Amino acid sequence: MLFAPFVVCVLALALDRMLGEPRRLHPVVGFGRLAAVVEKTLNVTPGTPRRSLWAGCLAVLVLTGPVLCLAVWATVVLDGLLLLLAQAGALWLAMSLRGLAEHGRAVAEPLHEGDLAGAREQVSRIVSRQASALDEQGVAAAATESMLENGADAVFASLFWFVVAGIPGVVMHRMVNTLDAMWGYRNPRFLYFGRAAARLDDVMGWVPARLTAFTYTVLGNRKLAWWCWRNQAPQWDSPNAGPVMAAGAGALNVRLGGPSPYPGGMKQRPILGGGQDASPASVESAIKLVSHGIWLWLGILLAATVLVFLVVWVKWC
Repeated sequence: MLFAPFVVCVLALALDRMLGEPRRLHPVVGFGRLAAVVEKTLNVTPGTPRRSLWAGCLAVLVLTGPVLCLAVWATVVLDGLLLLLAQAGALWLAMSLRGLAEHGRAVAEPLHEGDLAGAREQVSRIVSRQASALDEQGVAAAATESMLENGADAVFASLFWFVVAGIPGVVMHRMVNTLDAMWGYRNPRFLYFGRAAARLDDVMGWVPARLTAFTYTVLGNRKLAWWCWRNQAPQWDSPNAGPVMAAGAGALNVRLGGPSPYPGGMKQRPILGGGQDASPASVESAIKLVSHGIWLWLGILLAATVLVFLVVWVKWC
């Protein structure tokens, strides 16, 4: 059915809004636990570059191969309504718009009420920074950055890969993104072992990240967002997070980046955006930017589907 991708996206977003993330037996959580076991089993020589690199490649293949085969099998075997429901379920489990908003507001609300300790506790659940060393502006900046970056990873990239490759695409991206989040660290343990997952995540996230940056630019302060994207994004160490966060910071007219405390010490990061300091309001604005972006994507998908329908209809007539 020509309108199936649009219908699936709407159903998945409706499930996300009504149910949110499953509290128990979430497949992404289960996959993460399995990945931790595989990593402990295979990453036995972290100080040996070649062996660690090959072990990391094997780990990615062992974890993603069977699940990807199952996703392809489901796409081939299922048909009609069953396939549509399976697609909606897979997309719902892969993305997390409601969860994103809940995590962001869990930081913004105590911060707005002057409860810095509570805000630090909440932000420590969504970022890897040393939350105890963050001041109010630092907590707000960390939460705002998380909303912008995870909007790309957990929402827009999932929609993109579903439209491009159906269940196999969205499932593969979610697995690779999860492995990168767990293993993509430049420390002695994961420097080589996590490289395969990190590079694969860079490849799968390249187009969605730039579409997300474009979305933020269109919906926010266009001139500043475009300038930040062009001039500040190349300074960021991540090829995909750079455009997303730079464009998002510019779109919101908020200053992000800069020095940040991590468990391993202070990390010097480039300044992104400009104008106002991060605040509870900037966290809420980032959430709204992602939400409005979803409506834009759905509108474009519907318009493209209608256009294809009209072209086919004219040819048949």
